[in-house]
Amino acid sequence: MEYSLLILITPFVLFLLLGLTGHKMKPNVAGIIGTTGMALAAILSYTIAFQYFFGVGKVDGVFQQIIPINFEWLRFTDNLHIDLGILLDPISVMMLVVITTVSLMVHLYSLAYMHGEKGFQRYYAFLSLFSFSMLGLVVATNIFQMYIFWELVGVSSYSLIGFYYTKPSAVAASKKAFIVTRFADLGFLVGILLLSFYTKTFDFATLTADNASLVVNSTAGASFLGLSVAAWATALIFMGGAGKSAMFPLHIWLPDAMEGPTPVSALIHAATMVVAGVYLVARLFPVYFFSAPEVLTMIAYIGVFTALFAAVIAITQTDIKRVLAFSTISQIALMMAALGVSGFGGHDGLGYMASMFHLFTHAFFKALLFLGAGSVIHAVHSNDMRDMGRLHKYMPISSITFFIACLAIAGIPPFSGFFSKDEILVAAFHHDKVIFYAILVSAGLTAFYMFRLYFNIFWGKEKTYTEHHKPHESPWLMTFPLVFLAILSCTTGLFDFSEFISPDKMPFATHIDWTIAGMAIAVAVIGITVATILYAKGSDKPAQMAKSLGRFYTATLNKFYLDEVWMFITQSVIFKMICEPIRWFDRNVIDGSMNGLAWVTQKSSSAIKGLQSGQVQFYAWVFVAGSIVIAILVLFCKV
Repeated sequence: MEYSLLILITPFVLFLLLGLTGHKMKPNVAGIIGTTGMALAAILSYTIAFQYFFGVGKVDGVFQQIIPINFEWLRFTDNLHIDLGILLDPISVMMLVVITTVSLMVHLYSLAYMHGEKGFQRYYAFLSLFSFSMLGLVVATNIFQMYIFWELVGVSSYSLIGFYYTKPSAVAASKKAFIVTRFADLGFLVGILLLSFYTKTFDFATLTADNASLVVNSTAGASFLGLSVAAWATALIFMGGAGKSAMFPLHIWLPDAMEGPTPVSALIHAATMVVAGVYLVARLFPVYFFSAPEVLTMIAYIGVFTALFAAVIAITQTDIKRVLAFSTISQIALMMAALGVSGFGGHDGLGYMASMFHLFTHAFFKALLFLGAGSVIHAVHSNDMRDMGRLHKYMPISSITFFIACLAIAGIPPFSGFFSKDEILVAAFHHDKVIFYAILVSAGLTAFYMFRLYFNIFWGKEKTYTEHHKPHESPWLMTFPLVFLAILSCTTGLFDFSEFISPDKMPFATHIDWTIAGMAIAVAVIGITVATILYAKGSDKPAQMAKSLGRFYTATLNKFYLDEVWMFITQSVIFKMICEPIRWFDRNVIDGSMNGLAWVTQKSSSAIKGLQSGQVQFYAWVFVAGSIVIAILVLFCKV
């Protein structure tokens, strides 16, 4: 399966080609080249997935790790070295399919959505770089290779979020995403170094082999502040994942990332960047489960809190892309919580399987939601749902596909989100009832705010649209990805995912627990019903309820002032109380010392520079005077 390298080479070559020569091409040509290249990568991914899952990947009923390509890049010791290669196993192959499918739809959609935009060729170059970075991340054979591509994902997101670099808000959003995730990535790097120092390896296959016995044995007895080294290392590694996947309190960058083009939001939220943290924990799951189970518990509670927190905020937002952004935070948090409540072998690994299952289904309906939002924005030239209403008359395809995506994310059968979310609930129910009920409440809130969004856009009160800006259905290049993703949102839940994905790579049987599924459906129906009553016909009840909630509504609307808290911490605490004293010490003590030495050296040099004036008479005078002094000293010493 060495041809799997082509999946990485294709988008990288596209990035170089479009980045270096794109300005010489017509915009449409650059877009077609980028889309064709991504179509090739998608076909290769489907081929590898079929060959792996139904052919060479399964031996004696167990899925194997296949490394078709691997070579040494840097060697530090006999055992510790950084390799570059490709690792194919169930989760990496699944991610290849997800990334290339969503990226292909985004490439195709952007041909129409970004038509006429300045920097069109640059946009497609950065899309290719983003896809290459994420593909390299998921097939990494070792944690340091993953870190390299992890940082490339950060650079790519910075470039795409700040695509409209003439807008101050876009520049600020890109810097915010870059800085927050860099802060988290520092923890990731320290965790990598800590883990590799004790285990003497970066290799995933070695770290996770034999139930992560290498990590358990290498860190046995080593502890700091009451926690094992393994716990510290895995917690710091999770810090990097929490930053990328926007877990509380590092979630603040993701809503602002909406400043980028809407197709970019679809790519970031559905198939790249924000799922990287979930994938990281899944990749190292044996290390977490066997070496640091307390960290896994922490991940579960951070995940479920983030899911509830983001869902509550999404209820009050009016920017349609921000509603979807907080929806992403909530859904990714559910995947984290599922990993946190998972066991390892057989049915105990349900949480792990459910997390990957929800990642898979979520990618398609979340991409559909963002691209649907882009279709609406393209029609009404506004992100604010208060400028929209009864658009179903003008945009039937966008309305129907958006409705399907809302049903999927709400967990209504037979749409895909129902099946994956049900498995998460079952896993939580058998592990921790508090987490289970919190996820159940989050599911109800999700159904409510998603149908609040749907009704406000496509139903509600009729808005006055001018003839010049009268809404219209999007062109086929935009509606085809909507229809295609809607079909996937209806069908991907039907996969028997436990036959392909499990923490020990051994298939196991699952079935729908209709008691728990019934509770989830009931909660979702209640949420949809309430949203229908409040928003389907555009009543004044929501405004009255908001007024009655007073400060709580205001706090929710302002995202509980977390951005202001972070600004206070960074500006008033870090900058003024830490950075300012360091700056003063650097300028006055360190620079002052160096400047003092320079001043002394300069004055001394000025005082003695006459000794080398170049005047022969002066040298002769010094020679004679020195000779006389020496003679006097010799005579004086003899006397």
